[in-house]
Amino acid sequence: MFKALSDWFQQNLQQHDPVSEQQTIELATAVLLFEIMRADGKFEASEQDTYQQILKTHFDLTESELASLMKLSSDQAKQAVDYHQFTRTINQHCDVQEKRQILESLWRVAYADKHLDVHEINLIRRISDLLHIPHSEFIQSKLKVTENTG
Repeated sequence: MFKALSDWFQQNLQQHDPVSEQQTIELATAVLLFEIMRADGKFEASEQDTYQQILKTHFDLTESELASLMKLSSDQAKQAVDYHQFTRTINQHCDVQEKRQILESLWRVAYADKHLDVHEINLIRRISDLLHIPHSEFIQSKLKVTENTG
């Protein structure tokens, strides 16, 4: 089943229609969010819940689509050597505002357990750099999330 799902995503990623671009963005975003969840070596329930909620609402997914995306993102994250392939996709298909939303989502997942681990902060910083987001916006989004949920 995973092979069929992976083949389906790969086939759609190679096409250039709006639907496949959206699926590509969804997968890239989901992988980055998954990486934040595992950055501190713990999979907190609060982080997993936030991860699921962000994906479901941000991309307007059904339960089935959400489950498939989460499985595929987990598998892709475990196989990835770096984040460039995912940030490159986001840079190609997202505008500045969409990238800011992704950055804020990364902070929301990291801070879902009301604690920011140094590994989470460093990873978000690295991803922010790869998304060409200025340091001032990196800090602003961190403060926005921590002050609104803390």
